[in-house]
Amino acid sequence: MKTFFPKDPGTGRRWLLVDAADQPLGRIAVKISNALRGKDLPTYTPWVDTGAFVVVVNAAKVKLSGRKDEQKTYERYSGWRGGHKILPAAVVRATHPERMVVEAVKGMLPGNKLARQMMRRLLVYPGASHPHAAQKPAAL
Repeated sequence: MKTFFPKDPGTGRRWLLVDAADQPLGRIAVKISNALRGKDLPTYTPWVDTGAFVVVVNAAKVKLSGRKDEQKTYERYSGWRGGHKILPAAVVRATHPERMVVEAVKGMLPGNKLARQMMRRLLVYPGASHPHAAQKPAAL
């Protein structure tokens, strides 16, 4: 039996739409990361990027369980002295709500060049509108 290898994984990529309103952050991040990797397709190959474009709307309304709004923290470091910032999830949701979804999905992808290519296909919007209606994204 021969090993299957996708001919040209970049042609005919699917566009998927995810509504994150009132969905748990971790549960939705798993579905998004699997779609970005292409693990939901029978042609999945770990070393080939066969995933879809994923558009996430209503990222500001994503749900965190328990007291994570106050207890969960997001860290950033600018590289400069005194540039280490630690912000609670409530502040991140108020200022950059798409960052919560992006970091959750990024943590579920492998840490290599392939994952960085996949992250370019993740498009997150805090509100209900998005500029990708021409691509006709299907619901995930």
